[in-house]
Amino acid sequence: MKSKYKILIQISLFLIIIAIGISMANYYVSLKQSKEQLKTISLPLSLDNIYTEIQKNIVQPYLVSSMMANDTFVQNWLKNSEQDKSQIIEYLSAVKNKYNMFSTFLVSNITKNYYTHDNFIEKIDPKNKHNKWYFNFVNDQNMHEINIDSNKNLSNSLMMFINYKILDNKYKLIGATGVALKTQYINNMLKTFRQKYGFKVTFFDKSGNVVLSENDYNNYTSIDSSKLLKPIKEKIISKESNILEIEQNNENYIIHTKYIKELNLYLTIEVKLSDYNNNSLDILYFNLLASLSLVLFIVVVLYRIIHRHNEKLESMAFFDPLTQLYNRRFFLTKLNDTILYTKRNKQTFCIAFLDIDNFKEINDTKGHNIGDEVLQQVSNLLKESIREVDSIARWGGEEIVILFSKIDINNAQELAERLRILLENNIRIQEILSYNLTASIGLTQFVQSDDVDSIIKRSDDAMYLSKNSGKNKITIL
Repeated sequence: MKSKYKILIQISLFLIIIAIGISMANYYVSLKQSKEQLKTISLPLSLDNIYTEIQKNIVQPYLVSSMMANDTFVQNWLKNSEQDKSQIIEYLSAVKNKYNMFSTFLVSNITKNYYTHDNFIEKIDPKNKHNKWYFNFVNDQNMHEINIDSNKNLSNSLMMFINYKILDNKYKLIGATGVALKTQYINNMLKTFRQKYGFKVTFFDKSGNVVLSENDYNNYTSIDSSKLLKPIKEKIISKESNILEIEQNNENYIIHTKYIKELNLYLTIEVKLSDYNNNSLDILYFNLLASLSLVLFIVVVLYRIIHRHNEKLESMAFFDPLTQLYNRRFFLTKLNDTILYTKRNKQTFCIAFLDIDNFKEINDTKGHNIGDEVLQQVSNLLKESIREVDSIARWGGEEIVILFSKIDINNAQELAERLRILLENNIRIQEILSYNLTASIGLTQFVQSDDVDSIIKRSDDAMYLSKNSGKNKITIL
């Protein structure tokens, strides 16, 4: 073994020993103090941080919904028979954009018209199951609600709606308004709380039912359905904050509760001490793994440098150095693989053979440097304009071949025509040549009897027919 590798291993072992010693010392110190810090520092601080996040991410939409319901413009517009629908749509759109909501909406209790930020949607009907949310809401005594539901008019995905009733100056119900948030956003927020702080966060209503919790992480639907929480239900459904320590099944739990006035919900942060200590152990393992990874990183970097150098050599064998398109050899290999795959799956594809018109004249009159620049511009334009599933290669000289994957001749002709027009109208190429560049294209569709030579020859023949019949056109064979 070479000396440089021996030194690398010795340094790696030395760093690992130091990292292990420091990590173990920190682990035992933190483990000794974890419970006290959890009760006096971590839980209260985390609850404050969570509450701040709630104010920033949930309370704002809630306040926006309240603002809309109490807006005199909205109230007057409803009372004035909704004469100009564009006004309310513009209003809803402005609120949505200003506060970055997923959607804003309004329902008139007078006409039963349902408006969103981008259109008038429908007239709601109590017989329509998608409209039951509204009638349940207006029949409820509460002025506002948080409703988790799907809506066929808003991507039909599960969302959180913050609904607010609209009353006139005589306190008569004239409609409902609100905002919509994607529940995935809410779930991600709660997941972040768990991952960032290591705590389980749940929101309950005044009846003790779960209103918001992280998907696939909460195993109960209410306080009464939780053996751990049921004995302390009165403490949870309280406007006083509490830090509670509970023992159950030889496990110790610490629970912090807080009333969220703006949402009229009760927040609990729950942590199992064994999990909390496991988190510390996980951190120890992570630190040890990170130390080992850091040492291995040096070896990996060296390996990747050599590997990338080899890849670069291989790339030079498959790509045309001037245009950075695939070269003919690689394209023929890919074409052969495509033919075998297509025959097995009874599909089809098309080949387009493109030849730049009057390219020899460009080289003769403007020089090969200009000719090379034109080839590069043409190649970049075509490469950026084809689909991701298609392949493009420089066949030789000014000839370029394109494999249109999984497509019939009619759709391939549309794609080829679009490329021909883009090439003819490209401003950069026009600036280089002082005239429009054109190309002749031959197009053919794969048939089951084809092999590499036959389909290439047919597309090449079609290209020459385009050349010989006036150029700047597409011929299909």
